[in-house]
Amino acid sequence: MQSAAFALSPASPSFLKSPAAGRRAFGLRYDPIRISASPSSRARDAAAASAVPRSLSSAADSSSSSPPPPLLQRRSWSLGSPPSSRPWGGVPFLGPDREARGLEARAASVPEAAGEGEKSGGLGKTLELGLLFGLWYLFNIYFNIYNKQVLKAFHYPTNVTLAQFAVGSVLVIIMWTFNLYKRPKLSRSQLLSILPLAVVHTLGNLFTNMSLGKVAVSFTHTIKAMEPFFSVILSAMFLGEMPTIWVVSSLLPIVGGVALASMTEASFNWAGFWSAMASNLTNQSRNVLSKKVMVKKEESLDNITLFSIITMMSFVLLFPVTYFTEGLKFTPAYLQSAAQQGLNVQQMLTRSFLAALCFHAYQQVSYMILQRVSPVTHSVGNCVKRVVVIVSSVLFFRTPVSPINSLGTGVALAGVFLYSRVKRIKPKPKTA
Repeated sequence: MQSAAFALSPASPSFLKSPAAGRRAFGLRYDPIRISASPSSRARDAAAASAVPRSLSSAADSSSSSPPPPLLQRRSWSLGSPPSSRPWGGVPFLGPDREARGLEARAASVPEAAGEGEKSGGLGKTLELGLLFGLWYLFNIYFNIYNKQVLKAFHYPTNVTLAQFAVGSVLVIIMWTFNLYKRPKLSRSQLLSILPLAVVHTLGNLFTNMSLGKVAVSFTHTIKAMEPFFSVILSAMFLGEMPTIWVVSSLLPIVGGVALASMTEASFNWAGFWSAMASNLTNQSRNVLSKKVMVKKEESLDNITLFSIITMMSFVLLFPVTYFTEGLKFTPAYLQSAAQQGLNVQQMLTRSFLAALCFHAYQQVSYMILQRVSPVTHSVGNCVKRVVVIVSSVLFFRTPVSPINSLGTGVALAGVFLYSRVKRIKPKPKTA
């Protein structure tokens, strides 16, 4: 019995490594208190537990989270092992090979579980990003459809733009009031820095609505495909960023495609064309100003907060302009006159509200996407969004499109995609 108890001692692997330890082991000393109380023996017990048969694995696993079992428990599971030719035949051999196999199995399970966690996290982020892109496109489609329906019946683009900024401002106030997004603390220097951005943002959206009221949605967005052209020119003029030969080459199909589409556009008129061009100029001026008029790093704002502030400032800026130019036309008398164009008062108000809601929502989602991806990826997504809007508007409004017009639109959009790809090619530094 003593030989079995001795064989169960966690010190048994040690005499395999040291001759002196082997002589002490065969000296027939039996001290169960010292053996079971040894700190190093507990670690070897854990290694031994990982090598037991499958039927006993649950008992061994539970022992890892509880205090070391008494010697009698070790004796009970060890003596159940099949006998062998060794003097301590009732005990499984705890040599280096068995220990190594047990430790290897446990170590291999940890990276595997960690890898599964990383895969699930990456899949979740991909699904989230895909959902945001889908919402971005969906809100854009509905905005252009509802907005076009309102502008066809209600010929006051300044009032329509003011209503869109008003709905956006209310949403921002609700977001800050209920702590859905942190309300910023603004200084006077910040407000002065944001003011030029708000001015060009207001003009850009106003000119876009003016163009949508005059020409087809598909033609407006075809002209707006020339935004990279204005971006390159303004960046070179005010930021000193000279374009590479690849960027200049990508602008040629954009300009040529827009010219080809304009020549064959059935709804073409100069007011709609120049309004869309002015929208390109002001929107790209906003991007250049955001780089030129930099806020101090300690006072920097994130994109969503900056857009929220610009929306409220745009409403304040456009209100007096609307009052002194068109006047406030959202009155029962003007809405009744718009009903003669195909929309009754309820439809007019409902679709104006939905257009304003989608207008604010798609820009918010756009900034959320920009926080998660690189500017190049966002630019490619914006190019795809323009294709989706053009196709959906042509199908919904049944816009007549000639083959040459389709070719010009396709060439222009292909140039925009090419521009977004070559924009990240950096020029080689000049060597002395």
